[in-house]
Amino acid sequence: MTRMHLIDDLGEEVPLRGTPERVVSLVPCLTEAVQASVNGTDSAAGAASVIVGATDYCTHPVDLDVTRVGGSKYPRVNDVLALQPDLVLANSEENRKEDVERMRADGIPVWVMAAPATVPDALGSLRRLLTQAFGLEEPAWLVDAEHAWSETLPERKRAVVPVWRKPWVVIGRDTFGGDVLHRLGVANVYADNADRYPRPKRDEIAARFDAGEADLLVLPDEPWEFTEDDGPDAFPGVPYALVSGRYLTWYGPSLVDAHRELAATLSEPRVSP
Repeated sequence: MTRMHLIDDLGEEVPLRGTPERVVSLVPCLTEAVQASVNGTDSAAGAASVIVGATDYCTHPVDLDVTRVGGSKYPRVNDVLALQPDLVLANSEENRKEDVERMRADGIPVWVMAAPATVPDALGSLRRLLTQAFGLEEPAWLVDAEHAWSETLPERKRAVVPVWRKPWVVIGRDTFGGDVLHRLGVANVYADNADRYPRPKRDEIAARFDAGEADLLVLPDEPWEFTEDDGPDAFPGVPYALVSGRYLTWYGPSLVDAHRELAATLSEPRVSP
């Protein structure tokens, strides 16, 4: 079988021997993207011949029936190796370098996707993965997503976007979620922070609202599951929007619906008591 000389987003060689037939995905959005693109649908039907393992957090397609190998940060590498994959999909932000190196040392090709800072970055990286590693034609959902996110709306809100609560962690500079909001006309108050995920104290976040620097609290349901009773309570009187974490931070087929769904949710914020 002819060896394919492919290079991942980090410049590392991915020594595939033909089109992958046994794939383990350690990134939920990549699981969904490969499934939808290989099958031409968001159904998992027939996908067992391609995706054979995924993390516990790979929730889409909803009927995905494959071996689970733990979380993204701490996958059970022995379980991954036992599946004998001919390709593992990873991400530079979600997956640990030592796990990637161990799999490569065991002869497993690993494609590492760089953590994208913008929607175009993400879609460009996905296009390379799908067309080069899997030999697919450009999927229709990718073209639709590029069209949906091609324009940037005028700024109408300035938001703080927590992704964790104990301690508080917010979206900072150069993040995919931040660019999603930017394109919807919602500026990220922490976009100029030195860190990609700053850890401000609650009082500091509250002071941003008190000073008029922020006028919207955006609360996704992952990785921390913010709800009506968990999140808004920390900032009384502040307008907030509960959003789907998948629509805000996943890059893949979800982007087609994300523009419409997020725009609708962000346009009707609630106010915490």
